[in-house]
Amino acid sequence: MLRDFTIIDTMEKITIADSFIKGKNKIGIGHGESKLYIGQITDDHTMQFFDIQKQRGKEFKCFVLKKDLLNYLDDIKVEYFNPTQEYQNKLELPNVWKERFLKVSSLDEVLYFTLKDQDQLQPPRIYFNTIEKDKNYNLIREVALANISYLSCLKLQNKHSKEIVYYFRIFADLSYLSLAKEEENILSSINNNANINTQEKEKISNARIGQGKYREGLLNECPFCPITMVSDDRLLIASHIKPWRMSNDFEKTDPKNGFMLTPHIDFLFDRGFISFSDSKQMLLSPWISKATYKNLGLVGSKVYPNLAVSGREKYLAFHRENIFKT
Repeated sequence: MLRDFTIIDTMEKITIADSFIKGKNKIGIGHGESKLYIGQITDDHTMQFFDIQKQRGKEFKCFVLKKDLLNYLDDIKVEYFNPTQEYQNKLELPNVWKERFLKVSSLDEVLYFTLKDQDQLQPPRIYFNTIEKDKNYNLIREVALANISYLSCLKLQNKHSKEIVYYFRIFADLSYLSLAKEEENILSSINNNANINTQEKEKISNARIGQGKYREGLLNECPFCPITMVSDDRLLIASHIKPWRMSNDFEKTDPKNGFMLTPHIDFLFDRGFISFSDSKQMLLSPWISKATYKNLGLVGSKVYPNLAVSGREKYLAFHRENIFKT
């Protein structure tokens, strides 16, 4: 579908507050408010993105994609089934997830809705809402989880009609779980597994924390970040190409399943905002704005000759197909 559009700009993150959420996955009291906080009138990018610097109260044609909602539900499933926050109906969430997955699966591929700038609300905050109780818009409010979810938006122009439309996509960010707690749970699970011998436990534990043979082997093959050329290993992260959680025991410790990357490159790569082709070209996701990429010094299709691709093709193919946000 997107081949019919030109991407004009990207709004990277619109926070989803608990007050916006509707249904059994709310944390606070009440039924939720349908208005969505977009930004402030003092933010030039927000004003230009929605073309409201001169006109308030305008309407916007928008859509979400069914496949994006299903991907989000897959990503967030762990929180629905093992809640870490105090939701109003915590015990019901596993069944709620199943109901919503089935509901979304039955919908059309493209789900349209109309938003309107709520100009009557007190500036400087900008809120959008539907002109009616739109079921597709409310679907976002139903599936979202507070503190974990956010929206991104692409401003698109139809190549034929020149009409401007806004493509919203919901993402899950599970980084609210502290790294220390995550490591504690993983190591406890490994240590309590009677089927894993002591040597194997130590090997897996070291690999997960970014130490041991995995990091050592990766440093031997990639002693620097191929993007920034930083070689100080104190500043390098042993980044998995195929994520740890998706890898088998061999892949978790295979040095070919990784790059040494500086922290900001690792962040973008781990979350699928950048990827690489087998010809060593950088691929940029449209869900980060052109301005941000420019500030980071990243250019799409740029070849990085020091990127060690050989032997990593299958892992890179997995990353492009399953992690990279297209």
